[in-house]
Amino acid sequence: RTYSSTETEGQLLNSFVQYFGDSLGRKIKRMPLIEETVLPGDSLLTLPVVIIGNGPSGICLSYLLSGYRPYLSPEAIHPNPILHTKLEEARHLSIVDQDLEYLSEGLEGRSSNPVAVLFDTLLHPDADFGYDYPPVLHWKLEQHNYIPHIVLGKGPPGGAWHSMEGSMLTISFGDWMELPGLSFKEWAASKRRNIKSDRVMPEEIACYYKHYVKVMGLQKNFRDNVYITSVSRLYREKDDEGRSHQNEAIATQHLEMEDGQKSLIKRNWEVRGYQRATDGSHVPFCLFAENVALATGTFDSPGRLQVEGEDFPFVLHSMSDFGAAISKGKLRGKADPVLIVGAGLTAADAVLCAYNNNIPVVHVFRRRVTDTSLIFKQLPKKLYPEYHKVYHMMCTQSHTVDSNQHSAYTSFPEHNVLSFKPEMKCVLQSASGLKKILKFSVALVLIGSHPNLFFLKDQGHSIGHHSNQPITCKGNPIEIDPYTYECTKEANLFALGPLVGDNFVRFLKGGALGIARCLAIRQKKKHELIESGDGGGEGVP
Repeated sequence: RTYSSTETEGQLLNSFVQYFGDSLGRKIKRMPLIEETVLPGDSLLTLPVVIIGNGPSGICLSYLLSGYRPYLSPEAIHPNPILHTKLEEARHLSIVDQDLEYLSEGLEGRSSNPVAVLFDTLLHPDADFGYDYPPVLHWKLEQHNYIPHIVLGKGPPGGAWHSMEGSMLTISFGDWMELPGLSFKEWAASKRRNIKSDRVMPEEIACYYKHYVKVMGLQKNFRDNVYITSVSRLYREKDDEGRSHQNEAIATQHLEMEDGQKSLIKRNWEVRGYQRATDGSHVPFCLFAENVALATGTFDSPGRLQVEGEDFPFVLHSMSDFGAAISKGKLRGKADPVLIVGAGLTAADAVLCAYNNNIPVVHVFRRRVTDTSLIFKQLPKKLYPEYHKVYHMMCTQSHTVDSNQHSAYTSFPEHNVLSFKPEMKCVLQSASGLKKILKFSVALVLIGSHPNLFFLKDQGHSIGHHSNQPITCKGNPIEIDPYTYECTKEANLFALGPLVGDNFVRFLKGGALGIARCLAIRQKKKHELIESGDGGGEGVP
């Protein structure tokens, strides 16, 4: 890669260190450039934490690492008497400074991660029972608890929420989408936004997240238009260990080479990437970090059927592409229907979008309409009438009901797509093995999405619950310690949000709590080592 100018390069590198130079309390000579291949010396910038992803997961983690601490409110009484008794025992301590395993013991909720359930019930007590109790926490900014960090994201703060289809309502209530310390309803009222229902549009949520970063004073930690190309471990020969600071050696791991060569020491993380400049050029950078937190979400790679013809240009894999085709009039006047594949909420959104634009739909999905795992079975009809409208059509307007297909919508339950043909035809196969060929105008495959962790070794396949398999939110999330959110198979690498199975914003906040507590404990130990005189010189606080 080439730089657009030396000034552009310098501006980027200086922006990374202008704040952290003072905060880290050490002399920063220069930022390492991407062309350098030598191992970094101790004089180069090493951040305590680099957060990859600037969606709600990354924002919430930055909030806690910036020194914001949750305490039990003086007047608060949690509806769970056992939990309230535990909270009263250490009322003088912030939740970050308490035993999260002890507090979360016995709690039940819609997340498999206990800290996520704990933090959710503190912020939204008994929400799953239909109650709208206020949080039992209040927040204090304690600047001495600030841990230097940087949040890297492709777009503005808010992540994938900025690219979601704006015409659809969120599945969760607006209150459940909010982050700690800023009520969504109060924010909407202050902006004079007309929120017509408890559910809101993604564009409202995206705007809220962007404003949250600003109003909470987190901007200095965020860098936009940043693309990560690799995150890797650094190694150093054991003979060089004496030149390392004691505080850096806390998390060091020794690796003996199988062939009897010199022992290597696992060092810090190296994070490489580039920032897209305003003129479109790419300005490369290289950072070093003691800890890396993965907060990338799962919207990077749409799920694919892996069938013949799926790469044809008339086979789409996102709502945004479908919306663009409609807005450009590409489907206007088409006699053949749109083929929609999938039985989740995004597929239902596509059905509604086509239906509202008078575009006929053929809807193909693998499951039976009576399958209890269908998402529609979990949604109350009064709160989600539009999705139940789609579900009603899935059940009552099947191709088996009438020999003549419905003009507006026809469902094909228990069918698989075998292939797409160049003449815009699709081969389906039923559960009984019967094949059917359908003509369509455009196909839309909406069967979920997966995270793209290409920047990790082996694309992160080694850190999931099932080794050597791709990371997926449901089937193979990243394996973590349930209370620290540190990867069990890779020290000093953390993950939160959809990567560990927490799809809802309500629950990803627990990951931020677990990570913040873990890092706060390690920072305290590091300070104690330095103050005791064993630090061996300057070090990262």
